Amino acid sequence: MTAPLLAPARTALAMDDVVLTYPDGDSRVAAVDHVSLEIGRGQSLAVTGPSGSGKSSLLAVAATLTRPDSGHVWLATGAGPVDLATVSRARAAELRRTEIGIVFQQSNLLASLTAREQLEAMAWLDGRPSRARRRAAGDRARELLELVGLGAAGDRTVGALSGGQRQRVAVARALMNDPALLLADEPTSALDTEAGAAVTDLLLGLVHEVDVALMLVTHDAAVAARCDSRMHLVDGAPV
Repeated sequence: MTAPLLAPARTALAMDDVVLTYPDGDSRVAAVDHVSLEIGRGQSLAVTGPSGSGKSSLLAVAATLTRPDSGHVWLATGAGPVDLATVSRARAAELRRTEIGIVFQQSNLLASLTAREQLEAMAWLDGRPSRARRRAAGDRARELLELVGLGAAGDRTVGALSGGQRQRVAVARALMNDPALLLADEPTSALDTEAGAAVTDLLLGLVHEVDVALMLVTHDAAVAARCDSRMHLVDGAPV
């Protein structure tokens, strides 16, 4: 299959008939069962479904953490569309650094770093940065912390941040390299109602403010209803 013409429609991610299976005794079970979808920059897609329905498996495919059995996963990049279903592990890791931001259920912050340093560390992932790049990373980190409402907390360590603040830092970190695609896997499940609502407001606001495509895995119907589009999975298949 040739790459779809993504640019005119501002499509950031396009999945075409994606299948992912896992071994189950003598047979295989479908975790993602013939899923097709599109998400444009500035748009959000909620993925819902019961436990074990394939929500996180679908997100893992989009994140290049799992390669599907078949189908295509087109990601728009500055150099043109890339099929994530066929890239090497090294290329997948590079795309996660540069084009894909991921927010997990837990913030997964490094306890020894301040909030600002959590973001600046992204500049070190592909080698020791130059002095100019370190300055640019510092400026970008401060800008993003302001954007997520933590401009005054840049020098605080993880232990001095609340759960909601930690997840805000995680969101900012995921945006550090200006990705085309932001993936969030139940990002509020470990938070109380108030903090969870604040993180949801933040994510949906950032979709438009930084012009990123958002795939949000959630069990919360109210959150899903606020997204631009929704996909409900049962046994890996859209229903």
